[in-house]
Amino acid sequence: MKLYFPNKLIFFMRFFMNPSGFMTTGINLHSGIKFALGFVFLLSGIPSGNASAAEIDYFTNPVVYSDYSDPDAIASPDGKGYYMTASSFHCAPGLPILFSEDMVNWEIVNHALKQVPPVDFYNETPRHGKGVWAPSIRHHNGKYYIYWGDPDFGIFMVSASDPRGEWTEPILVKEGKGMIDPTPLWDDNGKAYLAFAWAASRSKFNSVISLWEMKPDGTALIGNPKIVFDGNAGGNHTCEGPKLYKHDGRYYILCPAGGVDKGWQLALRSNDVWGPYESKIVLQQGNSAINGPHQGALIETPSKEPWFIHFQESQPWGRILHLNPVKWVDGWPVMGNNGEPVSRATMPQKAVKSHNIATSDNFDNGIIGLQWQWHGNYSPEFGMPLTEGKMRVYGFLTDSIPNLWNVPNLFLQKFHSPGFSATAKVKVTARDDRQQSGIVVMGRDYFRVAVQKQGDKFIIRCIECHDAENSGQETIVRELPLTDAKAIEAGLYPNYECDIWLRLDVAPDGICRFAYSLDGKKFNDTDVSFKAREGKWIGAKYGIYSIAPASAERGWIDVDSFIVNNRKK
Repeated sequence: MKLYFPNKLIFFMRFFMNPSGFMTTGINLHSGIKFALGFVFLLSGIPSGNASAAEIDYFTNPVVYSDYSDPDAIASPDGKGYYMTASSFHCAPGLPILFSEDMVNWEIVNHALKQVPPVDFYNETPRHGKGVWAPSIRHHNGKYYIYWGDPDFGIFMVSASDPRGEWTEPILVKEGKGMIDPTPLWDDNGKAYLAFAWAASRSKFNSVISLWEMKPDGTALIGNPKIVFDGNAGGNHTCEGPKLYKHDGRYYILCPAGGVDKGWQLALRSNDVWGPYESKIVLQQGNSAINGPHQGALIETPSKEPWFIHFQESQPWGRILHLNPVKWVDGWPVMGNNGEPVSRATMPQKAVKSHNIATSDNFDNGIIGLQWQWHGNYSPEFGMPLTEGKMRVYGFLTDSIPNLWNVPNLFLQKFHSPGFSATAKVKVTARDDRQQSGIVVMGRDYFRVAVQKQGDKFIIRCIECHDAENSGQETIVRELPLTDAKAIEAGLYPNYECDIWLRLDVAPDGICRFAYSLDGKKFNDTDVSFKAREGKWIGAKYGIYSIAPASAERGWIDVDSFIVNNRKK
């Protein structure tokens, strides 16, 4: 541990540790040493992404080791913290709302989107990689706004007076294909504008930033757009994700270019919102180990200190978040250390208390933690919490799919931290031998542990699938005997129950191992491993599932507790 000694602390230590020189203090040598060393450890701290109360001098990147891609954030107008949102694609609820008092320690406090619109399209099946792309959050005239682009349908907006409260139903601001990553600006002359980018997969062109005038109430666009920056002319291909600001009378568009994993961060500036814009690279990997540092939000503290929060692609975790200091140099927001990202920096401001994004859940009082999402728009037959403090996931009925890729009722949360374990205490209830319930690590490749009734017994099956997106077939890699099935009378047909603990362990390299227990004390390793893989535009996720044949009655899995522990550094 490297200790940090401010000059005043050194003087303080000398004062109490040299009784011959300061006998009037009334403190002896032994107690003086103990007292001084106590302050040393209080003030030194061991930097980490989420700082504790004793770690308020420095932080280390990433500040969020989880997939909150395309982040945007603003300072709360009351000066008491910061709100952030991020892409959520096809998962529901969408548009997570995160809060921090210091830009380092974040917690989820809400979701702005209950269902992905248009619901008739997103209710049918999981629409991987579609849905909510690169949102922007802003505050204007006492109201919070979030804009996002859906490359297949257009630009949407929701609003709220309180980001922790109810958000409006989505408004389609502009219908169309290919328009993504919108960012609004309400100018001080009473006009409003919306900058956005284009997805070549839909519009068949990209690498340009367009600008549209917007109605002052933010509900519709006026006239026609103009291209205000062409990334094709000058090597800034794949420019997208714009964030539009006004600073010291100039207009700035911050946008990434060069692609997700190896790109860089541009700043564009002009004296006129319509341009012309000059450009400068203000953040790039350089000699650092942080690849593709770009796409995010420029935020100011109450004392006007600027910071930039952005993502780094790190699979299978997804796009994890970094925080870099910003200096205004000759009218340019130069980020990190002279344009290279930093791994460690002083805290933006004193940490009032440590927040963490929740992972464990006991489902107390039938309340589901905000870390959970379904793999498609929610429907009650997916499952519901029990008021007694459990979460029930019902079997998804199907005979026609080769794997879990198109199963919407996967109850999942994001990978987080560089290595963790999760233990689920569950009761599996089956009515058919083909019913399967258990724990899953989900992505383009996935692995699931299935608890399955077989006659009057339950067995464990370890099942792997590669290239699930392209109808890859599942393979049973191991089958293990488990226990007798307990028959419970339930009307015409009995229920067969199995109480079991299922454990997942994820190493820092993404290798997953699985174990199970019948008493919660002695765990049996399945002796299989799996390399986690990201999903489509999202990181790997893990959680609970249940499936059943379409001809059967639904079985289910009740989750009594889901306890997550991060690996010690």
